[in-house]
Amino acid sequence: MTATLEQLFVKVRAENRAALIAYIPAGFPTIEGCKKAIKALVDGGVDAIEIGFPYSDPVMDGPIIQAAAEQSLAQGTGAADVFSALKCATDAGVAAVVMTYWNPIERYGVDEFAQSIADNGGSGVITPDLTIEESERWIAATNRNGISPIYVVAPSTNDSRLGKVTSHCSGFIYAASLMGVTGTRTSISSGASDLVTRIRKVSELPIAVGLGVSNHVQAREVAGYADGVIVGSAFIKCLLEADTEEDGLRAITELAQDLAKGVREGR
Repeated sequence: MTATLEQLFVKVRAENRAALIAYIPAGFPTIEGCKKAIKALVDGGVDAIEIGFPYSDPVMDGPIIQAAAEQSLAQGTGAADVFSALKCATDAGVAAVVMTYWNPIERYGVDEFAQSIADNGGSGVITPDLTIEESERWIAATNRNGISPIYVVAPSTNDSRLGKVTSHCSGFIYAASLMGVTGTRTSISSGASDLVTRIRKVSELPIAVGLGVSNHVQAREVAGYADGVIVGSAFIKCLLEADTEEDGLRAITELAQDLAKGVREGR
């Protein structure tokens, strides 16, 4: 049975912990390899999967995710593969969302994209480059199809805008831990905790923090104040650096297990 974001956050709150959310681009390391990776992540203890729609001009992605997206695009990954990966995740019993820039949604068809998310069991869509002012068609489409529009806020988002953006979110709010692009980092910016505190003043939605978490200690730290911990580059790095597909799958399963312990130790 497919889990929803709402069910996920009810469950983790009952367990007094944060959710572990893993990001992987569709079609990476291969179209079938992506599905194996999703299963390995779920087996390792990931609570939800974020499927990336690989894009040729990503504004938010660091070099690791860009390398994965380029590898995916070189194999011809398209919308059908994104929805197939999404279904693979939801069939595995975890909540799943798609992260995509606006251009692929518009090209596919706004209503059609939202409907395809719902048809494949998806809970929502993260749109990092879509502003609230340009969201009318998208919010109408997500409402019609019963999926969550998820927006990204950053430490630079001022208080009045924070209230405005979060009021249009559902499912969860994506809090970018720092200004800049995705990637593994040696430490998590203190701005992440401050941002979560500010969001809590204007919204009761769950807050998931992304950008920079790559190990047990960082996962535990972020889980101390956030409802979800999003990890992408660290998993992708394992797959990029592995000598064989099996080695890569083993590495991401072990990392997921380590991070899953971290989020359970945060409180």
